[in-house]
Amino acid sequence: MALLVQKFGGTSVGTVQRIKAVAKRIAESKDIGHEIVVVVSAMGQTTDELTALAKGISSNPPQREMDMLLSTGEQVSIALLSIALNELGIQAISMTGSQVGIVTESSHGKARILEVRTERLRKLINEGLVVVVAGFQGTSLSSGGTAEITTLGRGGSDTSAVALATALNAEACEIYTDVPGVLTTDPRKVPNAQLMEKVSCDEMLELASLGAAVLHPRAVEIARNYGVNLIVRSSLSNEPGTTLTSSSKRPLGREGLELGKPVDGLELVEDQAVVGLSHVPDQPGIAAQLFENLSQGGINVDLIIQATHEGNSNDITFTVSNQDLEKAKDLSEKLIQSLGGEISTQKGMSKISISGAGIMGRPGIAATLFDTLSRTGINLRLIATSEVKVSCVIDSKLGVKGIRAISEAFELSESQININPKNKGIGEPEVRGVALDPDQAQASVRKVPDKPGTAAALCAALADAGISLDAIVQSERINNGGSRDISFTLKKDDRNKAGNALVPLLAQWPGATLEDGPPVSRISAVGAGMPATAGTAGRMFRALADAKINIEMIATSEIRTSCLVSANDGVRALQAVHKIFNLDRNNKANS
Repeated sequence: MALLVQKFGGTSVGTVQRIKAVAKRIAESKDIGHEIVVVVSAMGQTTDELTALAKGISSNPPQREMDMLLSTGEQVSIALLSIALNELGIQAISMTGSQVGIVTESSHGKARILEVRTERLRKLINEGLVVVVAGFQGTSLSSGGTAEITTLGRGGSDTSAVALATALNAEACEIYTDVPGVLTTDPRKVPNAQLMEKVSCDEMLELASLGAAVLHPRAVEIARNYGVNLIVRSSLSNEPGTTLTSSSKRPLGREGLELGKPVDGLELVEDQAVVGLSHVPDQPGIAAQLFENLSQGGINVDLIIQATHEGNSNDITFTVSNQDLEKAKDLSEKLIQSLGGEISTQKGMSKISISGAGIMGRPGIAATLFDTLSRTGINLRLIATSEVKVSCVIDSKLGVKGIRAISEAFELSESQININPKNKGIGEPEVRGVALDPDQAQASVRKVPDKPGTAAALCAALADAGISLDAIVQSERINNGGSRDISFTLKKDDRNKAGNALVPLLAQWPGATLEDGPPVSRISAVGAGMPATAGTAGRMFRALADAKINIEMIATSEIRTSCLVSANDGVRALQAVHKIFNLDRNNKANS
């Protein structure tokens, strides 16, 4: 039978009774004939309780001692579960992360896994034992060659499980939770959310980065990169759950299991045009009306950017193919004539993109891309970012030059470069799931120089401070003196640190200031079928308009459309968007 890695979270092992129930479930798999490796988290709220103990002694405890302390939580779980399995007549042995051979980088608190040395683990499996592994932890070698306990950070047990499945070439990695699988949205906010039977790892990376808490992005990254068969199931039933799929399967490299090259694709789409609307009224329904008109006119829109408004007006910019430009301009002008504003167009553009698992979670990737293009003398007309892709719209004449520079910067081979790819997403659901992230802050850097290198300098300053941006939007509007505004979103907890990091840079730009936007929530729709489906964004904007919810900012990527709305409107926005795409449990349109 198959070798399975099964992971059980803190709620699944939160009490002695639940540990016994988990042991029975593992025993059933073992009795069928499967070889089993189990990964468990600390019981219930143990990690929080241990953290509180440390904080009661010190407001800033040493991270090494925190790793030593927090790693004990999982050791309690593995010992109790092994005892429960042996009580059922199943030979089992508990092992810490270091004992099982999980080797990490020398970083306390959020170490990444370099390798899993599986010799001891395979020997125990071959002897017929169930190996119960402490998730969330590993070991590294200090500068003096001494073994040090490390922890992997939030979601570390998921990461441990998928890493073990990768190293063991397991048939599947099953993540058992207190929900039936991956749902179309948060069931606490939308009770009729339905189960997704399948979801791609790229879609799950987007959803996980947007706040869907079923799986940690790092675990999905590993599954996506190495083709792990990853299944999310309920620990309370025998339902099949959700299967995550991956189209790639790279070999384990020398860089480290989690430290492989994060960028694994480069794409150039030629014959693009930009349509920019500026000074349009800031009111619900404008974006919906615009993109509904374009969709009804047969115009397929690619990227959409709405910059943070100034006063009572907004800027909306989007891209279409060169051949659709005149029709798109005519349709847009009708809206401008009735509502007011200005329109500009530009032909002869190309979209150049890098792709990979979790690239926006690594602050330096976007900064490297922008810096590479600026040093090559290429200005960025538009920027669009997501968890799996960063795109820039540039002058078509510089496309080949950009491809050459980026492929060198990220060490990409010719096989990883795709020019004018065919339509993607045909036959896939237009929208697979919807996510709400209330932990966003928005800020704008006003009056930055409109020249190559500006976005790169901004991102580099934040990357040096360890800050990841969730969206970057360059305003269409040209200020007096030829400057532009760049708006971005980031985690609320990083806002103060970002302000400090940007002080030296803003001092180099006369008149530049950093301004906060109003409190916001981010609502996002994710689906692999978006590139092949016209009108997705328009339907999302219409749902928000009908709910009388104003859009503060828009940022799209290939498989994601995100809107910032007032923090007070977040849950209503989630419910409206979930409904308009027929994701309710009683509608099986996307199954």
